[in-house]
Amino acid sequence: MKAPVEKNKEYEFYIEGMGFQGEGVGKVEGFTVFVPGAIKGEKVRAKILKVDKRFAFGKLIEIIEKSEFRVKPKCDIYEKCGGCQIQHMSYPMQLQFKKQRVIDAVERIGKLNDVVIHDTLGMGNPFRYRNKVQLPVRDNHGKVKIGFYSKGSHNVVDTKSCCIQSEKADKIVEIFRTWMEKYNVSAYNEETGTGDIRHIMIREGFKTGDVMVVIVTNVDKILFKEELVDKFKHDIKGIVSIIQNINNEKTNVILGNKNITLWGKPYIEDYIGEFKFKISPNSFFQVNPVQTEVLYSKALEYANLKGSENVFDAYCGTGTISLFLSKKAKKVTGVEIVEAAIKDAKENAKANGINNAEFIVGEAEKVIPELIKDGNYADVVVVDPPRKGCGQELLNSIGMMKPARIVYVSCDPGTLARDIGILAEKGYKVEEIQPVDMFPGTSHVEVCCLLKRM
Repeated sequence: MKAPVEKNKEYEFYIEGMGFQGEGVGKVEGFTVFVPGAIKGEKVRAKILKVDKRFAFGKLIEIIEKSEFRVKPKCDIYEKCGGCQIQHMSYPMQLQFKKQRVIDAVERIGKLNDVVIHDTLGMGNPFRYRNKVQLPVRDNHGKVKIGFYSKGSHNVVDTKSCCIQSEKADKIVEIFRTWMEKYNVSAYNEETGTGDIRHIMIREGFKTGDVMVVIVTNVDKILFKEELVDKFKHDIKGIVSIIQNINNEKTNVILGNKNITLWGKPYIEDYIGEFKFKISPNSFFQVNPVQTEVLYSKALEYANLKGSENVFDAYCGTGTISLFLSKKAKKVTGVEIVEAAIKDAKENAKANGINNAEFIVGEAEKVIPELIKDGNYADVVVVDPPRKGCGQELLNSIGMMKPARIVYVSCDPGTLARDIGILAEKGYKVEEIQPVDMFPGTSHVEVCCLLKRM
């Protein structure tokens, strides 16, 4: 059947639901249209940009009837920048939207009903929460552009201030921009692969006050770097580390493999709960430390450790969850494929006086079956996989080992729902799910899920 909408034409209709990226979902003669920026309950006029067989995508032209949950975005460049998707929603609605994302995924993908899904745990202040920002640096007809990519492109939106990163980061970016323009330092060109400066990355320890600036370059030598280092040292309170990272590959990967300490230490330090961590330029560390503590505390609560349990922590990264678990477990065994992360995990355990945590390099899907084969077992298994979710081999091994409890931490409700559906078939009941808002203003949601052996 021919779609009842045509490209480049405008239509008026009601928004009946929300898509998983925060876009409004409406219907024209029963045909689904996705409209970014629209909110459930609104009547809108939208211009059709693309038509597929089963749905279309539209651009919001006018809000005819406005939702009571619509607010003015705090960010001045919100409509241009691709960093946030739902700042136009009130914060209570953002939290409800994220809960509904989890409900929809669990029911539609996991095929599970009657699961207890709690209200999303939000922040008291849902702004200025990021402890890390990575900004591309580009040339714009002789003017330096530093900011985030616009939606769906690699066009940089020049950003003077970002309301989800700290004011200190804003100040660092302005100093950097002024330095580049004063000394005519060239910015990177993605098409030609030329230009000196590719990115600037800023990391902060919110509890320690430590600040790191990483200048990602396409060249080995930074001209006039002494002036920049002196300016940072003089104007930025708490700065302890200024690093040059060299990346001369034609790639979308931000950081290269070589770091040069221009001034200070090669790392900063920060805490999650009672545990202190060293953070180097290439280290993985959660970007919202306040909500990370909320999420990990929930994982520890769900693990319900009494002191006699062996725990497997699959996809353990730098060992952050493992350390939280270690204080109440007999032993924690963390597994992670990234060798540098395991090195950091071992150093973090040593620095915090933890001696009941072991860390192994390798794929969780291969290492954990081998551990079980060798007679090792776990009373509790914690998984915190990447966005693609757990490998089938790992789920099979967990099912065969039959731990009493599984705690699943996820950054993607869709793959979480798929995996817990598989675990349900292996004899596990999903007891409860707790969404946590790690990234206010965006469509992303973290989830902590408890499964028990039936």
